[in-house]
Amino acid sequence: MTPSDASGGAPSGAAAGRWSSLDRPPLNAAALERALVGDGGLWSSVEVVAATGSTNTDLAARAGQLPEGAVLVAEEQTAGRGRLDRSWVAPPRSGLFFSVLLKPGDSVPQERWGWLTLLAGVAAASGVSRAAGVDTALKWPNDLLITVEGEERKTGGILAERVSDGVVLGIGLNVTLTEDELPVPEAGSLILAKAAVTDREPLLKAVLRSLEHWYGQWRAAGGDPAASGLQEAYAADCVTLGRHVRADLPGGRTLTGTAEAVDADGRLVVRTAEDRHETVGAGDVVHLRSVR
Repeated sequence: MTPSDASGGAPSGAAAGRWSSLDRPPLNAAALERALVGDGGLWSSVEVVAATGSTNTDLAARAGQLPEGAVLVAEEQTAGRGRLDRSWVAPPRSGLFFSVLLKPGDSVPQERWGWLTLLAGVAAASGVSRAAGVDTALKWPNDLLITVEGEERKTGGILAERVSDGVVLGIGLNVTLTEDELPVPEAGSLILAKAAVTDREPLLKAVLRSLEHWYGQWRAAGGDPAASGLQEAYAADCVTLGRHVRADLPGGRTLTGTAEAVDADGRLVVRTAEDRHETVGAGDVVHLRSVR
């Protein structure tokens, strides 16, 4: 997935590129590692690279050689991906683009690993809300929404990929993108939502600490979404519930109705006009209108 230490004077020479946008300073990898990596914690390493194609692709390729809790952050992604193979690109240092490696092992049945995408959504929404001082909501299954001038806009997304012995979770968050830099009109950014904080380091730390908290609870409960509190927390944050929606499903089928719940498998439960309940496990969901 995809997307700042300023000094008083203008740099020169080879360092100039690193400081080319003083309102978008680079992340301090050493400071992040000091803050996040410690005995008994989830995070085992924090690596920051200037640019890469996709942090998910890079971390997945190295997953067999890395311990759980490896974090890879890119200042710029040139081939970032979202759901349904959509591209996710943004100007350098305008957002947070990172992936983490999780290895639940035998403590969680693999059929429950699908909840990791929704878990990451809950963690990202709560971390961003707390650190940035802006309300953040979820659109099923993995979009982060904020409000810009009264309109819901997507500011982030999550992509989960299975690897041999675990899952790579990629999170992308638009932080300081301006209107002119947005890839599509319905996108948003924290700065456009008038967030109190747009410094990427505290935002990243808040999301990773929230992710560590929720992952610990979920894993301790054997991946049970109800016992861990995850299912309830996701439903509370998910603005898809109660909405009239259209689900564009694999194979070209379309389903419309009212989104009523997220079931124990993380699927969206939709009540159709014929009063049938159907579950959506994969597909693109569009909010048509609110029925609340």
